[in-house]
Amino acid sequence: MESTQNAYYIDIENGTILDTADGHDWQFKVYANGEQIAELNRYMRQNYDADLKTYVRAHVPFMEYHKKSQNPEYDYTMVKLYEMIYKFGDEESRQHINKMGIIDTNKIDKETQ
Repeated sequence: MESTQNAYYIDIENGTILDTADGHDWQFKVYANGEQIAELNRYMRQNYDADLKTYVRAHVPFMEYHKKSQNPEYDYTMVKLYEMIYKFGDEESRQHINKMGIIDTNKIDKETQ
């Protein structure tokens, strides 16, 4: 298991993980190893795919929303992203996510102890 952790900058809006903050917009800073960043990147891709499905579905007028919604997949990947960012994030990122109240940060804190 890779143990060297580097700083990465996460842009949730654009679904990008940056290895430098210079000249880029980002919302969260994390410290993670290559395996952890690869997992975070997988969730970013899954979230993008789920978002695309919700967009397409919203533009099909004859499909009823309540039948086979894609939103749970999108919501699941967003929660996983925020959990990982909270877990590996710097103090500012952790505080911001905690204030958002979208994940159970107490659960994550207990798991990492």
